[in-house]
Amino acid sequence: MSGIVTTYHQRVAQEKRALIVEAATALFLELGYDRTSLARIAERSGVSRATLFKQFPSKAALFDAIVTESWSAADEEGPPPAGNVVDGLSTLGRRYAELLGRARMTDLFRIVIAELPRFPELAQAQFSRGKMPYFESVRRYLRAEHEAGTVRVEDVDLAATQFLGMISNYVFWPTLLVPDWEVSAERVAQVVDEAVRTTAARYATTGPEAPTDD
Repeated sequence: MSGIVTTYHQRVAQEKRALIVEAATALFLELGYDRTSLARIAERSGVSRATLFKQFPSKAALFDAIVTESWSAADEEGPPPAGNVVDGLSTLGRRYAELLGRARMTDLFRIVIAELPRFPELAQAQFSRGKMPYFESVRRYLRAEHEAGTVRVEDVDLAATQFLGMISNYVFWPTLLVPDWEVSAERVAQVVDEAVRTTAARYATTGPEAPTDD
């Protein structure tokens, strides 16, 4: 019986946490980070202040949690195994495009950009807890392929940045400036495929993508 009760309480806590995160994201967008209080978030989410403070002792901790959860969901499986750079990059590219296509990701960047002059720590949280861990997963993958001999990449930081940039520059960044910017699933697949082919053509040591000495 105690196991059932524990599971029930865990489920309730998770549901309340989700309500808090949704309410906080909406209020940060509506009122700005500075004007949004934890008390207002508790009221919007329908939970008590005690429950909210138990989950998130500060507004900064709440924002960190929003960023961490939003980014980590796309890479729960970790980098693909080394051995086939086209398949591996395709997997990482599709995950990245799917992640950037979520409404919350655009919302997070808009919050950070709007509040950057007064709260630079929000940008730091977005970078260190969000973008950087995903970037590091791509970096580790390229390093593994380099060590396996399937690619020759001397600067994995640059290669990872270029690969992700080819995807985000088309799929994501225009959404911050063009409200009605939409990219079809077919177009997203094409963008990812071209990023994979371009990266493989530059770095692969074997296969049809490998550069020649001609």
